Parts: sequence; C-alpha cells; structure tokens
Amino acid sequence: MRRLAAASLAGTAVEFYDFFVYGTAAALVLGPLFFPTFSPVAGTLAAFGTFAIGFLSRPLGSVVFGHIGDRYGRRPVMFASLLLTGAATVAVGCVPSYATLGVAAPVLLLVLRFLQGLGLGGEWGGAVLLTAEHAPAHRRALWSSFPQVGPAVGFLLANGVMLALSTVLSDAQFREWGWRVPFWAAGLLAAGGLLLRSSLEETPQFRDLAETGTRANAPLVEVARDHWRLVLLTAGALAVGYAIFYAVSTWALAYGTEQLGVSRTVMLVCIMAAVAVKGVATPFAAMLGDRYGRRPLCLAGCAAAALWMFPMVALLHTAQPLLMFLGFTGALLAFITMFAVVAAYLPELYEPRVRCTGAAVGYNLAGVLGGALTPIVATAATAGGTGAPWGVATYLTAIALLSLACFALLPETLPKPVAEPVKESAAV
Repeated sequence: MRRLAAASLAGTAVEFYDFFVYGTAAALVLGPLFFPTFSPVAGTLAAFGTFAIGFLSRPLGSVVFGHIGDRYGRRPVMFASLLLTGAATVAVGCVPSYATLGVAAPVLLLVLRFLQGLGLGGEWGGAVLLTAEHAPAHRRALWSSFPQVGPAVGFLLANGVMLALSTVLSDAQFREWGWRVPFWAAGLLAAGGLLLRSSLEETPQFRDLAETGTRANAPLVEVARDHWRLVLLTAGALAVGYAIFYAVSTWALAYGTEQLGVSRTVMLVCIMAAVAVKGVATPFAAMLGDRYGRRPLCLAGCAAAALWMFPMVALLHTAQPLLMFLGFTGALLAFITMFAVVAAYLPELYEPRVRCTGAAVGYNLAGVLGGALTPIVATAATAGGTGAPWGVATYLTAIALLSLACFALLPETLPKPVAEPVKESAAV
C-alpha cells in the first residue's frame, strides 16, 4: 500500500502540476501575451477562458479513460493519461505569442489546454481506484487520500517554480521567456512519474471482473442508464470544492495583483502557504472519514465553506499578507474536509464494473460547474469595482449551499466493521 500510495501521489502531483502551472500563467501573463488587443480585464477574462477549456474537456477525458479503466484495467489509464497531459504541457511552453503567430497562437493554446484537461480527466479515476481497490476497508479513506495530496504538491511545485523565476528574472524577462520554463520542466516530471508507475499491479477487483467475465461492455451507457441521478448528485456535491480552490489559487491571485496592487511574490507566498496547510491536513481529515463516515465530513465541510466565504473575501480585501493567508487557509481547510474522503466515497457509491467511468465522470463534471466558471464569474463580478468583492462571496456561498443539499441526498458508504469471532474459553 505504501508503494501504491506513493506512485499515485507522485502521478497526480505531476498531472496537477501541469494543470496548475497553466492557471498561474493565465492569471499572470497569458492575457497580454496572447490577447494583446484586449483591455487588461478583457485579456484576463480571455486567458481564464482558455483555462476553462481544460475543465470542459475533463468530463470527456473521464469518459474515454473511464471506458479503458472499466474494460481493460485501472493500470493502463495511469500511464496513458500522464503521458498525454505531460506532452500537452510541454507543448504549451513552445507556443509562440500573438506577436509572432497572430490568431493561431491563442487557437493553439486552446487546443493544448483541451488535451491537458482530457488527460487529467482520466488521471483521477485511475490513480484513486488503484489505491481504493487495494486498500483494506477500514483504512480506505486514509490510503485513498494520498492521491488527493497530489494536487497540493503539484500546486506548490508549479507556483514554487513560478515564484522563483519571477523573483530571479526581471518582469520583462519573465514575460518574454521565463513563464515557459515551468511548462518545459513538465517533461522531466512526467518521465519520473511514468517510471514510478511502471511496476504497479492491477487491482484485485478488476482482476475478478476480468476472470469472471463480468466487465461492462459499454460502461458509459450503463452509467447514463442506471446511475445518472448519482452522477448529477456527485457533480453538484463536489462543485463547491473546485469553486473554493480555484477562487483561492487563480482568481484571488489575479485580483490581488491587478486590483489590490499586492506584489506577485506576496500573493503567491500567501496562497502557497495555505495550500501547504491543506496538503498536510488531508490524511488527518481522511482518518476522521474512516472513523465517523464519509458523508458527515462532507456535510461539515460544505457548512464551513458556506459560513467562511464572506470572511475570506473581507480578509482578502485588506491586502494584508497575514490576513489573506488566514482567509485562504480557512477556505481550503473547509475544502479538504470534503475532498480528503471523496476518493474513497465516490468509488464506494458505484458498483465495480462501472466504477472508473461513474466516479470519474461525476468528479470531473463538478470541475466544469465549480472550477471552469469560478475565475471567469469572479473576475467579471469585480471588474471596475472599488469595494470588497461581495458578489464573489455571494456566488461561492450559493455554490456551497447547493453542494450541501446534494451531499444531504447521498447515502453513507462507510464499510461496517467485521466482527471478530468469539473464542471459547478452555474448560476448567
């Protein structure tokens, strides 16, 4: 389990590094480089539009790779998805700007972002199922939480590289070529991830399906016919997690640097410190999920998010580093209270024959609802405003309440403990 968890964590870290480095670049440099004819706000919106394309392609990736995972095994998904995302990310770093290539530059950016999302849509299902289906029932949430630590590691890697480059290089150098370096580094990270995954074994549950001939012939058809309500509920339930994370990691970065006048370095440090706290807290929240159940933690996380969005926005608007860090940390702790256990919760909601497709589609549809729209809506809501962005807080609170209602309609899946056999005492 340690080897499996390490390989899953490393792979998700690499894939989310690829995904997050694009989000940071979209917040900082892609607008003026690829949409120079737009106003600053419109350029940022356009850059976030290309960022959103990655979320729109993630459900398609979960369908494609989910079919592979349910028909041919969880293991092939982990290799193919990582290879696709890594190659697309390296290619982003090679795309010439609008000044060199004209309209073809943002078009290429859109295509490569689409491929990034396609690969990431398959990654989560493969990595999570590999750990969840190997893990003992009473520790499933704990072991399954390690792939959920991967996004925090990937985010810290992506932004750490961006922070180092923006500190060492002048602003002109960073905009000219420095922002490309993190994309090129993705190739080395992907190669390391593929090497770590080369010795992994297929899960026992998939082997049983293959040996008994009970694999689904058309997993997506079965999910759409028999589990459509569950897919919609899980997508709605998880939407708040995406909304919180990308409000903090992407929108707040752009808002703080462009409208509050906070330096890029200070904003990145505040966000990275909060994400580090979230990453450390993940396995501890997962252990609570193994003890008290998946659903109670999800409900608690949603409620905390609904209560914290207005304080978070107020703390962000102060532009004081310590207060901003406090606001981001509270939001991300509410987020991880839910997302630490969903890697065990979602697979347990679906039967094994369609598990890779059903869990991944629900998870990635939530990304469209919460992740793709949040930076765009939040940026549009704050355009030209001078006061605190209460519209953003209202939007995030509404999503938290929607997710709370969806979680309330989902069942608990915590496995019941197996009773130990009672030993008869020896006759005296």
